[in-house]
Amino acid sequence: QVQLVESGGGLVQPGGSLRLSCAASGIIFSIYHMGWYRQAPGKQRELVARITSGGTANYADSVKGRSTISRDDAKNTVYMQMNSLRAENAADYYCIAAIGAQRAWGQGIQVTVSS
Repeated sequence: QVQLVESGGGLVQPGGSLRLSCAASGIIFSIYHMGWYRQAPGKQRELVARITSGGTANYADSVKGRSTISRDDAKNTVYMQMNSLRAENAADYYCIAAIGAQRAWGQGIQVTVSS
């Protein structure tokens, strides 16, 4: 009964900010690596950011300096703060939990960037 539920998406103006949240259940959250992928229409799903169980974060080059991934193990939740959003950042965003070869995905949440 692994469940990852994203929230915090929606419509934002160019230059605006959003914070995505992913609440996990059914896993020992603190030992899992967590991440965010995105998929825009007609494009492949790509990794945006990840954070290890120890809190080490890394990012796709396209979002470095504008996004921050973090985790709160007490809340079983991973976040991604996204600032200075652009139209090209619009996509469906997916939360992922990973350990070894094991993967669990959230259902996805839409981020729209439009004026």
